[in-house]
Amino acid sequence: MLFENLDLQLSAGDMLQISGPNGSGKTSLLRLLCGLMRPTHGEIRLNGKPLAEQGSELAKVLLWIGHAAGIKDLLSPEENLAWLCALHQPAERPAIWQALDAVGLRGFEDVACHTLSAGQQRRVALARLYLDSPPLWILDEPFTALDKEGVAQLEAHLAAHCEQGGMVVLTTHHSLGHKPGGYREINLGRWAA
Repeated sequence: MLFENLDLQLSAGDMLQISGPNGSGKTSLLRLLCGLMRPTHGEIRLNGKPLAEQGSELAKVLLWIGHAAGIKDLLSPEENLAWLCALHQPAERPAIWQALDAVGLRGFEDVACHTLSAGQQRRVALARLYLDSPPLWILDEPFTALDKEGVAQLEAHLAAHCEQGGMVVLTTHHSLGHKPGGYREINLGRWAA
């Protein structure tokens, strides 16, 4: 067991940073919150309904970006975003190009992702946050491989999302410099079983 007696609630405008030592269950908790894993005890509810009963509806209310970039190396950034968006909320080419521009990838729209640096590949994944996206963002180590400018830009974008009524749950070992009013942190090391 990783943790027990964990009870938390998120409302519009909230940002929850999950911290703790390696192996404390940060990624596992995010996977539980996304419905990718089921809890052995207890229940996770989203909009008042058990998560397990929501199935394909989850994609309309939450966006998951894991620790890995989750992109296909042989596809271009544009193709990756078109493919990922087609699964739930299709995006038009101008919106995809605008999202790529927002993350600093103008001019890289049509090159194979395997030619991009790790930071650029991470930016392709994070460009999803600049498209028409659900209100709840669940992000596992989103600052991985980003340079100082990318970190600052992402922090500001996450805070702006919360300030506009969105919600963010993230894991990071990075100390956030830009926190929205609804920010709080939970250290899983305290909840260890």
